Amino acid sequence: MTQHHKRPSDGGLALPVMTESEWTRWAIGVLHGDANRSADTHLTKLSFKGMLGISVYLKDESTHPTGSLKHRLARSLFLYGICNGWIHEGTTLVEASSGSTAVSEAYFANLLNLPFIAVMGASTSKQKVDAIIRSGGQCHFVDDPSKIYRVAEQLAFDRKGHYLDQFTNAERATDWRGNNNIAESIFKQLALEQDPEPTWVVMNAGTGGTSATIGRYIRYSGFKTRLCVVDAEYSAFYQCYVNGDRMASCALPSRIEGIGRPRVEPSFLPSVIDDMIKVPDAMSIAAMHVLSDRLSRRVGGSTGTNFYGVCRIAANMLAQGQTGSIVSLICDGGERYTSTYYDPAWLDSAGISIHREMEMLNGFLDGGSFDLIGYPTS
Repeated sequence: MTQHHKRPSDGGLALPVMTESEWTRWAIGVLHGDANRSADTHLTKLSFKGMLGISVYLKDESTHPTGSLKHRLARSLFLYGICNGWIHEGTTLVEASSGSTAVSEAYFANLLNLPFIAVMGASTSKQKVDAIIRSGGQCHFVDDPSKIYRVAEQLAFDRKGHYLDQFTNAERATDWRGNNNIAESIFKQLALEQDPEPTWVVMNAGTGGTSATIGRYIRYSGFKTRLCVVDAEYSAFYQCYVNGDRMASCALPSRIEGIGRPRVEPSFLPSVIDDMIKVPDAMSIAAMHVLSDRLSRRVGGSTGTNFYGVCRIAANMLAQGQTGSIVSLICDGGERYTSTYYDPAWLDSAGISIHREMEMLNGFLDGGSFDLIGYPTS
């Protein structure tokens, strides 16, 4: 049914009504405009003495307007909801998110003048909470992370709104065959490089949507590239990959924000993954610090998880006499984690020591020491 909406002007007079189809066209135009304004993210090439013969590329997703990889996902989820007829003018939007997805969704909700509520764990960093609020969103905190899905769904129901549900819709909302998705962008940017078809792409698992998109695109395009997914210490994804158990669960919440889940999310597709590495939190944070030092700017914890995966795969390639290229992502910047991963007091309180891991990584990057091959990952 066509809906009519009145918008009062400053003088209290009603502006011309906008039908539902008119609002839909306007909203999609706004989202396309954001995509058109946002130049594609850089693919940065790094070189290390310890990785001779192996080129490392990091796609810097921190340069999106909302500062993270989740900007792509949020825009896709909004387009998906609008085109399916689930999001209308005035619809209250709700998401279950530990931070970065909600930051991006709050940005798009603000562009479309839609109310937005993020349901998140009580331990979410203050910087992410502040970013959501600055965009006009609200934060609803829960003590038990396993309840965020149910609480978000109930809030959307109570407000006759729409539950964006990133964990179910991530792999559905993105066109994995192209349309400037992250996979297509990576391979286009590699076209003029010495190794245009990377040996490996390394990606962590949050919703599972990005790894699903990359894995599908690799197969669709006929590339020989292999996909390695790195998982956080406290997460159910790795167990699912190893045992095929989609009912696998993890009782403890992930300490690496944005990745690692207590359950196997619907968007996670182990069938498109060639290898998986479970990364202890100490190594994720150590790798974050090491990479930040090398880049002369801070990156987030999930990027550290990615970077350790890159180093581990590179070490295995070198040990086997292989050359080629490895691609991974900078998921977000480190400014959101000044009170956690970059705070020595927080690390002490969490019982996380990173000195040995940093020495191991720096030794490999500077001289090719292979000690990290024996580092336990499961």
